[in-house]
Amino acid sequence: MNTEMLLKILRTMILRNKIRYSLLLLMFFPVLILAQKKAEVFADITKKAGIDFKYNFGDHTYVNILESSGSGVTIFDYNNDGFMDIYLMNGTYLEGISSPDGKVFANTPNELYKNNGDGTFTEVAKEAGVDDRHWSMAAGAIDLDKDGFEDLFLLNYGPNVFYHNNGDGTFSEITDKLGLSGPEKLNGFTKWSIGVCFWDYNLDGLLDAMVGNFLSFDPDYISTQTPGMMPHPSEYKGQASTLYQQKPDGTFKDVTKENNLFFPDSKCMGLTVYDYDDDGDLDIFQANDHQFNFLFKNDNGKYLEVGVASGVAANSMGKETGSMDGTIGDIDGDGLIDILVGDLRYGALYRNLGNGLFQDITESSGVASVLTAKGSWGTALFDYDNDGDLDIISANGTAEELILQYQVLLENDGTGKFKDVGKSLSSYFNTKRSGRGLAIVDFNNDGKLDIVISHVDLEADPVLLKNNSDNGNHWLGLKLKGKNGPAAAIGAKVTVTTGGKKKVFVNQWATAYLSNNDPRVHIGLGKEKGIDQIEVHWADGKKELFKKISTDRYQIIVQGTGIEMN
Repeated sequence: MNTEMLLKILRTMILRNKIRYSLLLLMFFPVLILAQKKAEVFADITKKAGIDFKYNFGDHTYVNILESSGSGVTIFDYNNDGFMDIYLMNGTYLEGISSPDGKVFANTPNELYKNNGDGTFTEVAKEAGVDDRHWSMAAGAIDLDKDGFEDLFLLNYGPNVFYHNNGDGTFSEITDKLGLSGPEKLNGFTKWSIGVCFWDYNLDGLLDAMVGNFLSFDPDYISTQTPGMMPHPSEYKGQASTLYQQKPDGTFKDVTKENNLFFPDSKCMGLTVYDYDDDGDLDIFQANDHQFNFLFKNDNGKYLEVGVASGVAANSMGKETGSMDGTIGDIDGDGLIDILVGDLRYGALYRNLGNGLFQDITESSGVASVLTAKGSWGTALFDYDNDGDLDIISANGTAEELILQYQVLLENDGTGKFKDVGKSLSSYFNTKRSGRGLAIVDFNNDGKLDIVISHVDLEADPVLLKNNSDNGNHWLGLKLKGKNGPAAAIGAKVTVTTGGKKKVFVNQWATAYLSNNDPRVHIGLGKEKGIDQIEVHWADGKKELFKKISTDRYQIIVQGTGIEMN
């Protein structure tokens, strides 16, 4: 008899005869408590883990689009101890933008939580040298100089900052040396960067970077449409995203225009780089706020914008909406990589048809009915129960006003149809919050994916949800390393054959609003104990086949070398 059935029987008996069964209730009270605890598949362990971060937007309530946008979460192993650490971005008081009484939030830092390996974290941003005091939105972790340690590129409202990892637990700021701070202004106003994707766009073996920029925020502008509320994003000018090419000397130059990527009035909220049409080169999906989304097809090294033609520019009603980011994955097991785009209406789930086209299945998949009116920001496709299909989580909140919403967890039935299960798995999903950035991480390396969500509500604390699934399903985690650094690994296609079936994954973790997920490829196997083979199609065009792979552990695949134990 399971705990849910036991609870039902006890409740029925007590209701029928409150006196006779009062002793029975007392007898089974410990069982009830244990049953309730066991039901928490995702347990909030934020305080227990030692995470006491408090987000602020330079004010006591948000009144403009900068303050309402929130901040991200970046997952990376900064000290190479095998455990993922958490970097949390913060806002701050800004003269001329924040209300005067918001000065109490001046000079507030970002925070870096070092994973202690025992389920707890220690905040080390100041001693590590990454306690940045700008208005920070997102951060991209990457081993730029191929020294084995991940550096950190911080994307800000204002100048961007690049921190080099010294390999001793500290970082040094080298932004000017690299040329990555970005222009002071774009389209007449302070540059507002929201994220970055790294990949080798020209296949020269060097990592390049595309920085997403949002809009030209004028803090003095008062809306003519809704004068009592903050102006709508459509009332501002945009800011062009920027493609930076790395030169042989390690510095970067702006090559946006010559690559047909210069759109000065675009309003980027997220960038996702992957090979959507499976032609062997990497393309760019750009989620735009209240504009049609862009899909830049890589055609022999030249980019062509095909968002409308491919079917990913608008939502199912043909309308541009508040798109946040494109999170990618094969939702129906057909070997094609689909796109989930969080937005402020009801989201957009685009099924890849395999011919360069996408079909909007937001309604037929069950996603729209759950996300309508929620205001979806950070989203992720991830296999929370390791059953071999990708589920959905969405961090929700209202944009124009500080109105709380329920966060949502949707379970995949294996065919790409979803149902809302969050409230039955965790009390967190029964509590209204105002979510923004979201990242997936296996912080304790147990093969069960955990969740970090940032909030902009007045509680202001993030949440770390520990995955306590206990279904006996198997899994495999892979870290990919290119032969000459990460350039060949980012965007690599991984095909896993198990039980005669193939599963396809992309080695790309920068696929969430303002956030970067655990960089390891996570593969849920269900009841399959073994893997027949793994094929890796590296981003530089090379292919490798691996066999006899052990499961229920993390392993490292090194291009041209083989599999190493993590």
